[in-house]
Amino acid sequence: MVVEALALIMEAPEQLALRPLALDAPTGSDVVVEVRWSGISTGTEKLLWTGKMPMFPGMGYPLVPGYESVGRVIDAGRDAWARIGDWVFVPGASCFRDARGLFGGSARRLVLPSSRALTIDESLQADGVLFALAATALHALDGGTLPDLIVGHGVLGRLLARITTALGAQAPTVWETDPQRMGGAIGYKVVTPDEDPRRDYHSICDASGDSNILDTLLGRLTRGGEINLAGFYADRLNFAFPVAFRAEARIRVAAEWSPGDLDRTRELIRSGRLDLSGLVTDVRPASEAAEAYPAAFTDRNCLKMVLDWSNCA
Repeated sequence: MVVEALALIMEAPEQLALRPLALDAPTGSDVVVEVRWSGISTGTEKLLWTGKMPMFPGMGYPLVPGYESVGRVIDAGRDAWARIGDWVFVPGASCFRDARGLFGGSARRLVLPSSRALTIDESLQADGVLFALAATALHALDGGTLPDLIVGHGVLGRLLARITTALGAQAPTVWETDPQRMGGAIGYKVVTPDEDPRRDYHSICDASGDSNILDTLLGRLTRGGEINLAGFYADRLNFAFPVAFRAEARIRVAAEWSPGDLDRTRELIRSGRLDLSGLVTDVRPASEAAEAYPAAFTDRNCLKMVLDWSNCA
C-alpha cells in the first residue's frame, strides 16, 4: 500500500513546494490513483495563489491544491478491487496527513473513496482534466433559460457556449474584450460589447468574474430577463436598483457541480455532442509547477494549464 506521494503544497500565497507527503491508508472502499495529469484552475486556485480566497471551512495553508486530476487506479481496498486498471477523473482528495486537502488533487498518487473516482475514456488524454469545469458549466445552465449571451471567452465561457448548443439551443453570442481570446469559436460568434447593439437578451450567463459588470448586463436585458452568475467573484457585487427594477430582472447564482453533473457531462462527451478539444493549451512537467502556476494566471495566451506527472516518482 502507498505510504507517501510527491505532492504540490501551497505553503502560503505564491509559495509553492513539491515534496513527499504521507498519505492515509486506503480503507476497504477506497482506491489508489496514480495521477498522470492535473489541471490548474484560473478561478479558485488563482484566488488561493494570490491569497484572495474568501475564508470558508477547511480554508488555510499549507494545502494541496487541485481538483482536476486524471489517472489510473493502481490499487484498491477489498470492496473496490474491480476498479483496478480503470482510467478515472478525480475531483480532489482529502488523503494527506501533513497538509490540508481542501482540494487535494495535485499529487502523483491519491487515495479517495471509489465512488468519487469517475471512469472516463482514456483517449481523452489531458483533455480529461476538463471534466470538473465542464460539469460546472452544465450545472450553471440548469434551472434557467439557456443563454443567448455569454460573457467571457475563457475556458468556462467556451464550455458554456459549447454545452448550450449541445443541449439544443441556438448558438449564443459571446462577449470578449481581450483580442487574444477572440478566436477559437465553434459554431457561435465572439464580439466585443461595443460591437453588439442588442438590448433584448433573455438570458445572460456571466463567466467573466468581473465584480463590476452587473450594471452593464442589466442594461442589455429584455423585460423579465435573467442574469446567471457563473463565474467566481472575489469582490462584493453591486448594481443600480432602478435599472433592475425597470427590467424586472432576475439574478441567479450557480454553485459548484454535483456528482450527477459529472455523469451527464460524460454522456455528452461520449455521444459526441460535447467536444473538449482545443481548450488545453499548455502542458508542463509537474516539476515545473512553480513556473506553471503564475503562467496559468498571467499569460493571456494560456487558456488551460495542465501538469504532467508522468516523470515524477
